[in-house]
Amino acid sequence: MIGGLKKFGLYLFAGASAVAIIASTAPTAEAQYVTREEFEEFKKSNAKVKWKGAPEFSSWDGEWKFKVRGRLQVDYNSIDQDPRVTGEEDINSWEARRARLGVEGQVPGDFKYKFEIDFADSEVDVKDAYISYAGFKDWNNLEILFGQFKIANSLEGQTSSRFITFMERSFLVNAFNLEPRALGIGIHAGSDEDFGWSFQTSYNGASIEDGADWNDAPSIWAIRATAAPVNTDEAVLHLGGSYRSRNNGNIDNVSELYRYRSRVGLHLSDRFVDTGSLSEADDYWGLEGAVAWRRFSVQSEYGEITPDLPQSFKSMSNRGLSPNYDAWYIYGSFFLTDDSRAQGYSARKGEFGRVKPNNPFDWRNGGWGAWEIAGRWQQINLGSDANPIAVATNDDFCDPTPASQGGGDGCGEQEGWTIALNWYPTNYTRLMFNVIGTDVGGNFNGFRGADIDGFGMRGQIDW
Repeated sequence: MIGGLKKFGLYLFAGASAVAIIASTAPTAEAQYVTREEFEEFKKSNAKVKWKGAPEFSSWDGEWKFKVRGRLQVDYNSIDQDPRVTGEEDINSWEARRARLGVEGQVPGDFKYKFEIDFADSEVDVKDAYISYAGFKDWNNLEILFGQFKIANSLEGQTSSRFITFMERSFLVNAFNLEPRALGIGIHAGSDEDFGWSFQTSYNGASIEDGADWNDAPSIWAIRATAAPVNTDEAVLHLGGSYRSRNNGNIDNVSELYRYRSRVGLHLSDRFVDTGSLSEADDYWGLEGAVAWRRFSVQSEYGEITPDLPQSFKSMSNRGLSPNYDAWYIYGSFFLTDDSRAQGYSARKGEFGRVKPNNPFDWRNGGWGAWEIAGRWQQINLGSDANPIAVATNDDFCDPTPASQGGGDGCGEQEGWTIALNWYPTNYTRLMFNVIGTDVGGNFNGFRGADIDGFGMRGQIDW
């Protein structure tokens, strides 16, 4: 009996408490007000979280944003460097190609920031480190950048290493240094409308790693403009061009001169075309184009650079006083699955972005991610019989004497192909397989030319 009364009392108390709570929170005829302090607490407790590879935090009104970003790329290279001809050993090795960690975000007033460092190769290198003002959204998304950022030069150079189709960028980008970062001020604008476009220009000096005095720092002016007359999720037509002018400032020694060289298609290979330290200034111009239609895409670029040699170099030779180097590539890709590069294109930035599989990998439910095959042909000319360089300031790989005078082929001509298979299990992971073949021109230990072959693999995750 007593036990039953206790239970009845507990039930009664719980019911009364519930009624009291409901009554206290029920609307009344009078308006309910909160203090400023209570409202501020409300805002703090209502932060938003989105997952973009990693959590992105933002305030309830979107004025504050913060995200940790990074990428890890682990590579394997197996390269037959034709040792009998080149004198260089074959390579079979692993490396951390990139290991980056950083932050990006936004603060009230339309100010943004980005900071990222790379820990690969047992070094710490600062990559992006800039502040931008993006308060001109009504002016074609005009944004002003201050700090260290990537100089706008080429389509492949602007495309992030997270999204490039092949493990390494082309001879064009490598030899002419079309993906550098440097301190300066830049202006970006563009539109993602059906007829999209982008405009980028900047004035830069030395990079953070250089630590140069600005009185002696290089001066770099660059401009790039692109248009996308077709810009949909299924089809993209991209056209563009860029120009860059560099001057290396006060040159204290030959090693500070600009140098033009390229690997054969994998990062651990030696550089068999190389001008050596050669130029105190140069001018570059390039054209770019791409078409993406559903599963299929084609991309190509051509670029030409004109070095300005120091007067002391010019006086050492009566030939090749104005060398002129050029390079180009073309590649095509096809998705074996129902996926497309067009979906990741940004006309406002003038570049291709992330491939997002329509069916992410999930072996339990039959999802296999996105599968892509691609092939590239590319060529670079760093001086031939018709266009030799002025002086031999280079290493043993380069013979600037024309073949007609008993020498090699300038500082080398190089052409090569790459076959790629890419697997995108999810939005933020990728496995890459590359097979390369490169024909290198020049004079190698009495041999005219060399054949370099190789195989590479990459595991990638980013956030």
